[in-house]
Amino acid sequence: MPVNIYRLTPEGQKNEPVAWLCDDEWSLTPQSEALSAWLCTDAAKLKPGNYVADIGFQWRRDAASGGPAFAPETLRQMADLGMGLFISEYPGFTDELDDEENVNDVPSRKSLERTRER
Repeated sequence: MPVNIYRLTPEGQKNEPVAWLCDDEWSLTPQSEALSAWLCTDAAKLKPGNYVADIGFQWRRDAASGGPAFAPETLRQMADLGMGLFISEYPGFTDELDDEENVNDVPSRKSLERTRER
């Protein structure tokens, strides 16, 4: 899913699209990097308002823990614009199974539960 940046509008009106980044990218790190880069180059074109940056991602089978972090400068830019950050998790995995041999690479329910507990 891309990073969908839009301006919130009054109730009953359609939200105003601002930018669409990383089309067909489901990994969180490239999307967060693209959002940070976009803010450096394009945020100055926006007037402060009520915006949302929505990052949609899917799990990776090889993920151990952690993930990308936003620098304070990026968070400051977003706050100055009045931009909220939605991180939307979608079902599935970013990597497809190549063959039946890799079926065991799928995280077990127990390992997913441990990840949720962190």
